[in-house]
Amino acid sequence: MKRRTLLKQIGITLPALSLSHALQAERLWQQLAGNEPLLQGPFQPTWESLQTYRVPAWYQNAKFGIWAHWGPQCQPEAGDWYARGMYQEGSRQYKHHLQHYGHPSSVGFKEVIRQWKAEAWQPEELVALYKQTGARYFMAMANHHDNFDLYNSKHQQHWNATRLGPQKDIVGGWAKAAKKMDLPFGVSIHAAHAWSWYEVTQRSDQHGPMAGIPYDGNSTRADGKGTWWEGLDPQELYAQQHPLSQNSADNGMIHRQWDWGNGVCPPSAAYIQNFVNRTIDLINQYEPDILYFDDSQLPFWPISDAGLRIAAHHYNRSIKKHGQLRAVINGKILDEQQRKAMVWDIERGQANDCQPFVWQTDTCLGDWHYNRAVYDRNGYKPASMVIQTMVDVVSKNGNYLLNVPVRGNGSIDELERHILDGIGQWMKRNSECIYDTRPWKIYGEGPSTQNQAKLTAQGFNEGKTSYTAQDIRFTSKNNDLYAIVMEWPADRKVCITSLATGKPDMSLQVQQVTWLETQQPLAFSQTAAGLEVVFPDNAPQQPFAHVLKIQSH
Repeated sequence: MKRRTLLKQIGITLPALSLSHALQAERLWQQLAGNEPLLQGPFQPTWESLQTYRVPAWYQNAKFGIWAHWGPQCQPEAGDWYARGMYQEGSRQYKHHLQHYGHPSSVGFKEVIRQWKAEAWQPEELVALYKQTGARYFMAMANHHDNFDLYNSKHQQHWNATRLGPQKDIVGGWAKAAKKMDLPFGVSIHAAHAWSWYEVTQRSDQHGPMAGIPYDGNSTRADGKGTWWEGLDPQELYAQQHPLSQNSADNGMIHRQWDWGNGVCPPSAAYIQNFVNRTIDLINQYEPDILYFDDSQLPFWPISDAGLRIAAHHYNRSIKKHGQLRAVINGKILDEQQRKAMVWDIERGQANDCQPFVWQTDTCLGDWHYNRAVYDRNGYKPASMVIQTMVDVVSKNGNYLLNVPVRGNGSIDELERHILDGIGQWMKRNSECIYDTRPWKIYGEGPSTQNQAKLTAQGFNEGKTSYTAQDIRFTSKNNDLYAIVMEWPADRKVCITSLATGKPDMSLQVQQVTWLETQQPLAFSQTAAGLEVVFPDNAPQQPFAHVLKIQSH
């Protein structure tokens, strides 16, 4: 049915069309077309409207979240982007697939999905552990670039976790567990890029006995006759009934086309609308507080306003449900104006200075998807790196979101549990300097403030800055200042030069200094050189991030 015909049926002529009638007509049109209706409210699907957004206090106060970046790509336990890497001839994941599954011409990623059972998954136990570790919000993955929905998806009815693989509502299980633990709940959404990300499935081997035999990316419903997937259409998963993007044979081209330019094959209107429907359905069913988009800005921007429509719906729905805005959206590579509309997310890195708007680091103990090789070589981030990075992030007005890789079976390993225990022990003694804090006049002092690695694209400067006992980060709460000494000083002496007397812009008349590790007051002197503090003889339980609570007149 044409929009013009619809308008005539409800008694509206185009010249007389008011804004309210236009919105009414659009909602009716979308419903007749089988699309999810978008909730109207104070936010409109424009950058200008979204820039009136204000980050809710709960998120700014929470500071620390934990993420389960978990789906069928964890089943092979061979690291991130498995559903793409297995189709790249000669790659480590391609070789893994040949050894454990078969050739991608006959055993594609849809077979990996089928073998994923999540038989050891206990969401309540894991979320309780994450809360015990100190997390103040929890994030689950709703779908990845593999295009497989991890929830009871109305618009991806066949290729979702309630129908295939574990035959469980993964997002629903996580959401229930988060609610039980009284943790705000978020979902990460990555599926917008399946269109180009899966182009590798259209390839074939270039060498060897299988050369020229196409992989399964162009399989159709008709090809499934007599197989386990008879009646299913692989194109609903792979989305490959389109020409290849320019230079598609270049495995690195996907990164240069992430913003839907540089020769990428444009996604169809139907593909984009299906993504919108799936995401609106997700929001309406599970009512997440946070949406994380693995996109430059918002999904399909700037070739479509799809992401803007989703963002407006999410904000408006939050206001309708709570009577106030509790919703958060994380997005990458935002300009200064876009950072007013949503929360800027930096992947595996941190800002180089204190930011005027709340932002977030997202990172991982190992690979995003579980990688057995990282476990075997004990290659996870230690608790010290997690805590030091979190302290730096919080001092710069940021939040810290940590992914704990989950095995294909739904469990986490003992090395990860040990690291979480270390994080939790530090948080129990020192979280006063993290939760509910705000940045101070400066974020820190010491050599690390001068030698910080710069951001690359969406982040990736993590672990390139080293810390010493001279490196200090500051946070504040009410009238209290927290100085976090990043490493234990060999002589137990600390001099905080930013608190020297005679600095009008840093004026602070110190009354008491307390070591949070033991809650004991410390002797101090405030001179023209700085605030000089001596730690006691007893060694700290953990040799990193030592917190001084500084109270002043």
